[in-house]
This record gives sequence, structure tokens and C-alpha cells, in this order.
Amino acid sequence: MAIGQAQQQVDDWISKHGVRYFNELTNMAQLTEEVGEVARIIARRYGEQSEKPSDRDKDLGEELADVLFVVLCLANQTGVDLEGAFQKKMEIKSQRDHDRHHNNPKLK
Repeated sequence: MAIGQAQQQVDDWISKHGVRYFNELTNMAQLTEEVGEVARIIARRYGEQSEKPSDRDKDLGEELADVLFVVLCLANQTGVDLEGAFQKKMEIKSQRDHDRHHNNPKLK
């Protein structure tokens, strides 16, 4: 699915099920909360913190999808073409970072 299609799917869902978008500040707070849930899973499952029994059933993919959903909401309600913005960012990163990463001895 293209990013533009995902933005449209979220907009359709909001219209059908969500009544309206939460305001931008609420969505920013919700994004922070969802990123925190991803961080908790990563820290406990892949980092040095021990995983609590209540964390073992957490689905990283589901939590990442929650982050993506809120990002798509924010893009929609602020008029951002996220697909275009992402393509532009990939071009910038490809030109700016290619030599830097290839020449980084820490990545060897």
C-alpha cells in the first residue's frame, strides 16, 4: 500500500468510526504515548531491561502500527502529503548520508 493510500484509509476510518480528528496537540500527545509503548517493548525485549510477564504478549508490530496511524492522522489534519515528503526526504538522505555512512568506521 502506498503512503497516500494509507492516508486516505485513515481519513475514511476517521469519517466512518472516529467522528472527527482529535486536535493536533492531542494527537501529538497520543503519538508520544504510542512511541513510549514501542520504546518499552524494545528496551525490555532487545535491551538490557528485564521483560515483565505482562510485557511478553505485547506485539511490537501492533504498537508500530499505532505510531503510524497517529502520524498519518497528523499528516492528514495538517495537509501534509506524506508520500511526497517521504520521497523528498529519501532523496536528501541518499545524497547527504551516502559517503558519511560508508566512511564511518563504527559501521564496519
